[in-house]
Order: sequence, then C-alpha cells, then structure tokens
Amino acid sequence: MHKNLILVALVLPLVSACAPAVIATGAGVAAYSAVDRRTTGVQVEDQAIELKAANRISQKFGNRVHVSVTSFNRHVLLTGEAPTEELRQEIENLVRGVENVRAITNEIAIANPSSFASRSNDAYITSKVKARFVDNGVFNPLHVNVTTENGVVYLMGLVTRKEAEKAVEIARTTGGVRKVVKVFEYLD
Repeated sequence: MHKNLILVALVLPLVSACAPAVIATGAGVAAYSAVDRRTTGVQVEDQAIELKAANRISQKFGNRVHVSVTSFNRHVLLTGEAPTEELRQEIENLVRGVENVRAITNEIAIANPSSFASRSNDAYITSKVKARFVDNGVFNPLHVNVTTENGVVYLMGLVTRKEAEKAVEIARTTGGVRKVVKVFEYLD
C-alpha cells in the first residue's frame, strides 16, 4: 500500500488534468500530504509561490527565458536559462517579491533557453532518480524533491543528514546525472 501511494505521488505530475484522473488520485494526494514533513499550510504556500512566480516570469519575459520555479518550505529554487546576468538578477528580484518567499537559491544559467529535447532528457533523469529512491527503500522518497536542469540534479527537502547523504549517493550514481546540488534543510 505504502509503495502504491508513493508511485501515485510520483506519477501524479505526469497525468493530464482530466477530471477522472483527478478524482481517482484524490486519495493519493491526501496520503502524500499526510506524510510530507511540511504543514499543509506550507504545502499550499509552496504551490502558490510556484504559480505566482512562474506567472510573473512568463508575463514579464515570455520566451526570452526558460525558468523553472520550485518551492519547498518557502525556499525557492530557480533553475533554467536567461541570456544575460541582468535578466537573471531581475528574475530573482521579481520572485523575491512573491508573498511568503523566505529564501532563494538562484541557479539560472546565463544561456539561451534550452531545447525541448534537453528538457525531455531532464524529465527522464528526474524520473530515474525518483524511481531509484523508491527502489532503495532507505528513506521516504516523498521527503526529497528532485529537479533536473541540463543534467544537474537539485535535491530539496526537510531531511536528516543521513537521508541527504543517501539521496545524494543515489542521484549521483544515476545514469545521465552530471552533477548533484543539495538545497536541503536539515532536521538534525
């Protein structure tokens, strides 16, 4: 049962927004929320931060940049590409103005926006890392958020140092991973 809930949570972002899927996965979302170390309120705030920040970036910069916004415990990770340092800093300042953001890690590369093929490969790497977390069974994979950009895997979450070490080792030894960056908050 526990592994089924984990798999539902891992697959959920890949499911289209059709109503039957939402109804069928509602229990999975509730279960995911229950094992998350963040409060339900912080989970909602993180979702709002991601949506507001992505919307502001899209409205202001359009296709000139490719930026992914990931918020975990109100700590925002910015990844992707912007063509200049000025735009990179402008994006960070724009996100800093979003309500409830308490910290930002800006990993936006100075480059033209990545290709669809590159982004697809990154999604594949993320899915491989998450699957290896599940298979490993040493820690709850729902406690670690995985984001991949240009082969670099970013790991976020509220974890113990032992969980962080194991997550880094698993990610580091996954095929296609060029580098692992820790953006953890430690519980111990």
